[in-house]
Amino acid sequence: MRYSAFVITFLTCVLCHAQEIVVQEATQIEYAREITRTFLKNESIPGLSVSVSKNHKLIWSEGFGYSDIESNKKVNPSLTQFRLASISKPITAVGLAILADSNRLDFDESLHTYLSNYPKKKYDFTIRQIGGHLAGIRHYRGKEFISSKKMTIKEGLDIFKNDTLVHQPGTKYRYSTYGWNLLSAVIEEITQKDFTKFITEVVFAPLQMHHTALDFSDKKMPNRSKFYRKTYQDKIVESPKVSNEHKAAGGGFIATSEDLIHFGNEIIDPKIITKESLIELVTAQKTKDGASTNYGIGFAIRKSSRNTPSFSHSGGGAGATTLLLIYPEEKVVIAIVTNLSQVPIRSFGKKLETLFLD
Repeated sequence: MRYSAFVITFLTCVLCHAQEIVVQEATQIEYAREITRTFLKNESIPGLSVSVSKNHKLIWSEGFGYSDIESNKKVNPSLTQFRLASISKPITAVGLAILADSNRLDFDESLHTYLSNYPKKKYDFTIRQIGGHLAGIRHYRGKEFISSKKMTIKEGLDIFKNDTLVHQPGTKYRYSTYGWNLLSAVIEEITQKDFTKFITEVVFAPLQMHHTALDFSDKKMPNRSKFYRKTYQDKIVESPKVSNEHKAAGGGFIATSEDLIHFGNEIIDPKIITKESLIELVTAQKTKDGASTNYGIGFAIRKSSRNTPSFSHSGGGAGATTLLLIYPEEKVVIAIVTNLSQVPIRSFGKKLETLFLD
């Protein structure tokens, strides 16, 4: 009898705890909806998708607004593809880690080990330094960011390959998407495969990111959102047409928020890369004077509101502002994608972080 009473008490406690979790999550989601609707309205965002997972379970995924204002097509978090912009970088970083795991790439080797024909500069620099924005490679100039000229990855290197370094490698952190163009060329050289095909095979397919793809400038993609910007008069208009194929590695993929959840959970519990190579990606690099850059290889390294580790990347593109937040200790992933340029996404992400880490 005592044993039976103990079992009944134990099961009752378990059920009560489970019920508390369900109630807590429901409350969090209701607050999150309210925060999101306010954000959408205040920033005049046409469309937004947000997805949240905890312990590998998708606890909230919802679309807000429209992927196409003209046709009133609503955002669907499992289907609507948004430009990821620079969230393409951590995806590429996982591709690099896969090559490192198979001993085909060494993060601390010179770029010229893999791209012998790339013009030599005054100083040498490594794959790790390129991935950590420490190599001194320049970023966009002028209207390069919104170029509509379709180029291959190799053709895209011609934009900057003959320019001098903007600083001695290792001495300064200076953000560079063009550095990631170089890394995609390295991947193509090592694998002898098209970069996007390689990433699709080794990252998208095994992680079931079935709605993640290259943002083709000359193809109709039925689930792809339209992309918008705000004029100086605060009017919402379509963004200029751009071609991102040559910078796929640093800013050329489109995806759903739910696909980003699959990717984020790989960073919490790696299956396609080893824990050793993951550490390489999420360890903050340092400049030569010992200052932390708060950036590893494709991941920003920060502390959460609970003072626990946070790995993240934001993205800003033509008609896109995005954010991916990963909390390994809490096993929480938050993915936010929008179809409007220059949105204050970090402040919104911080509100969701505080809510879902509570």
